[in-house]
Amino acid sequence: MLYINDVHILFYVLIAFIGGIVGQFIDYINIAFLNERKILNKQTLKEYKKVFKTNYLLIIINIILYIALLYKFKISLDLLKFMILVPMLLSAFVVDYKIQIIPNRLNFTMFEVGIIFTFIFGIQNLSVAKDMLQGMFVGGGIFLLITLIGGLIAGKEAMGLGDVKLMGALGLYFGTVSISLISVLSFLIGAIISVIVIIRKKNRDDGYIPFGPFIVLATITAIFVPNDILFTVLMKIFSLGLA
Repeated sequence: MLYINDVHILFYVLIAFIGGIVGQFIDYINIAFLNERKILNKQTLKEYKKVFKTNYLLIIINIILYIALLYKFKISLDLLKFMILVPMLLSAFVVDYKIQIIPNRLNFTMFEVGIIFTFIFGIQNLSVAKDMLQGMFVGGGIFLLITLIGGLIAGKEAMGLGDVKLMGALGLYFGTVSISLISVLSFLIGAIISVIVIIRKKNRDDGYIPFGPFIVLATITAIFVPNDILFTVLMKIFSLGLA
């Protein structure tokens, strides 16, 4: 029988199928958020059916990510954790990009799921659960501090509170070290993309570029790239290759 990284190929087929369904569901969630509708509501579902069309892009992206998750984590609790997190990240990316808001309901759902997994991991290893809780305070704390400092210096928010809530919730999934690396990487990605956008003069009229998509890109990178490699690459970049 054919196995890929010690996982039977039929599991990859199953994960790909689930990924496709979830990918289309992400589209439903996004439209509900964009139209300020409740997710689990008959009227929302009825409205979605009227405008329904297959979102091939989200389906393909989610299938690829699900297959990659299975390859990396095999059949494990981490696989389940990230299979739940990734669709919410994709939703945050799309919604924040389009309307510059990460819905509270989405952030709270990430937080609630993160707390559940913190409890489950805590049953197996209390120190892991402790690190996950610390990650919540580190992730949210870093971005809250930046927001407050930016407000004092510039007289306006450096970034939205939705980004602060998102990072706090993500800290529960990654712990202190990983969420710190995600923070640094998100600013690096944000700086690079912002410069490109400004040069091409395609930034929004108000000059505001949503930061949520950068956090999502950094987070997905951190899921698949080990901390030691990510740390080494970031050190090379920020030290201009001297470190």
